Amino acid sequence: MQEVRIDLRLPNEERNKEIKRSSELCFKINNTMPTTPECKKLIDELFNNTLGENTVINPPIYTILANKIKIGKNVVIMNGFQCMSAGGLTIEDNTMISLNCVIATNNHDMYDRAVITCKPVHIKKNVWIGVNVTILPGVTIGENAVVGAGAVVTKDVPDNAAVVGNPAKVIKYLDAEKFKNKEL
Repeated sequence: MQEVRIDLRLPNEERNKEIKRSSELCFKINNTMPTTPECKKLIDELFNNTLGENTVINPPIYTILANKIKIGKNVVIMNGFQCMSAGGLTIEDNTMISLNCVIATNNHDMYDRAVITCKPVHIKKNVWIGVNVTILPGVTIGENAVVGAGAVVTKDVPDNAAVVGNPAKVIKYLDAEKFKNKEL
């Protein structure tokens, strides 16, 4: 996976415009009654009307580059979702993300901190992410995986794996056959 480096000292009008748009929409979303059509409309606008069918996002939500986030259908994201998305984030269908999860697709260069280093995060289909999980840049979470509460995911998670801890480690594998033909 190729790392992208962004020097924050260099002007980038397009990036600045998206930061402003995303920040303002997050503020509006987070200060609107959460179950109203107005709030849903703002969430759709934040993600440029690209959310998959039956996807639900519960405020508050925080991101400054929403145009770098792609979310599939039947996804549920609970309150307190935070995403540093400069590297890009893909969340596939039927994923559940619990309260207060953080996904970071970017970090700062250790020696030149005005440079951010970016790697995409990919969450595959039918993943369940527990409360207070942190997922770091460059990670892929495999299909049907479970990430236990409080985990810090620093490396890829295999399909059908359950991981816990800091750093997250595989504690068991789920029976992939039990996921076949399930309506989620």
